[in-house]
Amino acid sequence: KTSEDHLKVHKMKKKVLRKQVRAQHTLMRHEGIECISHATQSLVIANAGLGNGMSRHQLLRIVEEYGLVETLLMPPNKPYSFVKYGTTEEAKKAFDALNGKEVTLEDFGQNIVLYINFVEKVFWKNAVPPSLPPGLMVIEKIISPEEEKRMLESIDWTGDEDTQNAQKTLKHRRVKHFGYEFCYDNNNVDKDKPLPGGLPEICDLFLEKCLKQGYIKHKPDQLTVNQYEPGQGIPPHIDTHSAFEDEIISLSLGAEIVMDFKHPDGHTVAIMLPRCSLLVMTGESRYLWTHGITPRKYDVIQASELGQKVGTITADVGDLTLNRRETRTSFTFRKVRRSPCNCIYPSVCDSQKGQQRQVQPSFPHNEMEASKLEQEYVHKVYEEIATHFSSTRHSPWPRIVEFLRSLPQGSIVADVGCGNGKYLGINEDLYMVGCDRSKNLVDICGEKNLQAFVCDALSVPIRSGSCDACISIAVIHHFSTAERRLATIRELVRLLRPGGTALIYVWAMEQEYKKQKSKYLKEKNGGKDKKEEINTGTAQRPLSDQMPGSSSQDSACSGRLLNDSKDEGCDAKPVADSRLPVHTNRTSFHAQDLLVPWHLKGDPKKKGESVDTASLPAGSKELRELSPVFHRYYHVFREGELEAACRSLDCVRVQKSYYDQGNWCVVLEKL
Repeated sequence: KTSEDHLKVHKMKKKVLRKQVRAQHTLMRHEGIECISHATQSLVIANAGLGNGMSRHQLLRIVEEYGLVETLLMPPNKPYSFVKYGTTEEAKKAFDALNGKEVTLEDFGQNIVLYINFVEKVFWKNAVPPSLPPGLMVIEKIISPEEEKRMLESIDWTGDEDTQNAQKTLKHRRVKHFGYEFCYDNNNVDKDKPLPGGLPEICDLFLEKCLKQGYIKHKPDQLTVNQYEPGQGIPPHIDTHSAFEDEIISLSLGAEIVMDFKHPDGHTVAIMLPRCSLLVMTGESRYLWTHGITPRKYDVIQASELGQKVGTITADVGDLTLNRRETRTSFTFRKVRRSPCNCIYPSVCDSQKGQQRQVQPSFPHNEMEASKLEQEYVHKVYEEIATHFSSTRHSPWPRIVEFLRSLPQGSIVADVGCGNGKYLGINEDLYMVGCDRSKNLVDICGEKNLQAFVCDALSVPIRSGSCDACISIAVIHHFSTAERRLATIRELVRLLRPGGTALIYVWAMEQEYKKQKSKYLKEKNGGKDKKEEINTGTAQRPLSDQMPGSSSQDSACSGRLLNDSKDEGCDAKPVADSRLPVHTNRTSFHAQDLLVPWHLKGDPKKKGESVDTASLPAGSKELRELSPVFHRYYHVFREGELEAACRSLDCVRVQKSYYDQGNWCVVLEKL
């Protein structure tokens, strides 16, 4: 019997050691934090994180048994936590007692086993607290507990599904409509069929208060009441533009909740909506950001003000915990729209779908203007044209292929701004990963089974010094200030190990160099062949693969400023001073900062279905619908400009600088 007990203990120790080593590898691989064999004050505890249901309160109680806890860090959505004790002896005592110990998660009733490792130090970089989406407000304690009770009691959930107030039980929640019914099959309201009875009387005093306080300008005439049980939510969405006016307000009753907001560029903000608070969405937060409630039974919230924190949930790993959800009821008030929406967000507006809205861009004078310019004239455009753009980007450029094939076998290479991934599979002896700001282009990479993810070239989520090489092809010229272009180069260098190299291509202002025209200029005279190509819809453009700025047709705007709107071939409106000129495709550049047209075609995969756009009148509605024009921002580089930017960085040596078919190119080395 004693021998059997020893065998069981031995097997258990081996299992704990195996799991402990696996936890070490996971931490190193995902966070770059190295576990060590000798005792220190700091421990990492696997299986005890917010991501797998351990609350701060329970974990703190467990670890405090073995000494004074100086710091407890619980990263959001991670299955591990970090604890620092006052002394190494206390940390060793906790290590011996907790490694391999089985505990029960209090909030879930599930048993888990803790696996412990020592770490030297924990440097966890907290994200900057995000700001609220523009146009969004959260007002605390807008009503009293007594008013809350009366409003909740005014809703009768026991009635039939076919009552006059259009009660429905949806997959994610129970819902009841007043004033007008919102039809989920077409995401709109029937404005000619108001529901009898209007809004409940109890809402009148509340809405009068909102009008008096200036939270709303117009009294709503539609109310949707939703009831959520723990684990239920609503999918991310934007309330239909054509259905409702600008202001949308939502009252949270019964319990607090975390609502997730997401910008089209992928930026997300989690916002705590306390009980008896009012959410006000206007402008950008109403029209452009999606909002939703993730179906789950717990929210990650700030621990210091449990259930009372208003605003964004920060990534403060020293102040996060889990909060059990309870039944919540929301009263969402809207004003039914009586005319088409004419907001400034046409890409997500159903009223303006298919219309080409001309914005009036100027040269940016600060960081905020630069970011907005790039969002409108780079990021949004590439999301719209991704499929067509990808169809013209299939032939790799020879000198880039030469660079990739010259790298040692097994090199780790990042393609920052990978587009459709045409370079990711060039050399199978390399470990290549791509990233791009355009989700649609990254999705195309995924369809090709290539490794790529969405991110901004100014902030690439790859560990510093982890790459043997990087490439940035036709990317940096899309940044609209010298500071942002330099920051992008600096970010490339950060990814490189010492001795690592980066290849950078940018579009050149000099499209005629050493008395030789670039293929970009030569392609202007495609003549008969070019017309044949347009009419047949083949979209096979081998020459255009040599230019980052090439588009599918010549611009009708002929290089005039956007305010030259009298010419019917150019849909444009007047702009302010410092406005950006629109370039004529296939011609020499006359300015460094400009807009380059892209004439979008239909799905290039549908061959034989192309319409002869040349037969349609210039500026006609049919032509605009078949071939809408998008404008992309570019800063074209002068000779020596890219090289000078690279040399301004202390840790960089320029190995090579050259001109390649209308592009300035640099190979740099990290010292």
